[in-house]
Amino acid sequence: MDGRRWFNSSQPQTLQFAQILLYFNGVLLLLQGMIRGGLGLFGLAFLVGQVGGAFGIANERKWGYWVAVVFAFAPLIFELYLLRAHVLAVGAVTLLFQVALIFMLLHPQSREYKRIWFR
Repeated sequence: MDGRRWFNSSQPQTLQFAQILLYFNGVLLLLQGMIRGGLGLFGLAFLVGQVGGAFGIANERKWGYWVAVVFAFAPLIFELYLLRAHVLAVGAVTLLFQVALIFMLLHPQSREYKRIWFR
């Protein structure tokens, strides 16, 4: 691998879509922070974690995969348990994207590719 890349199209579709969703979540968090006037500590951590996880996956790093898994679960757990919100309060689209991201990262094809090729 020469240099660093932001997206790796040679990986399985599950990891490609996971990268796209992680970057998309990062952009949405950035826009949300611009609209609200700031992200806050948790928002900044989620932004850095999701973009960093996607970057690590694109460069086939095990740390990137695990960061992505943690920050795929973190917003969902934060919304549902720490804020004691109901599932419907999170929003159907947000919930759908987070669950899809988790499934793509934990899919057997993604885990097998990570086990074989990631350093």
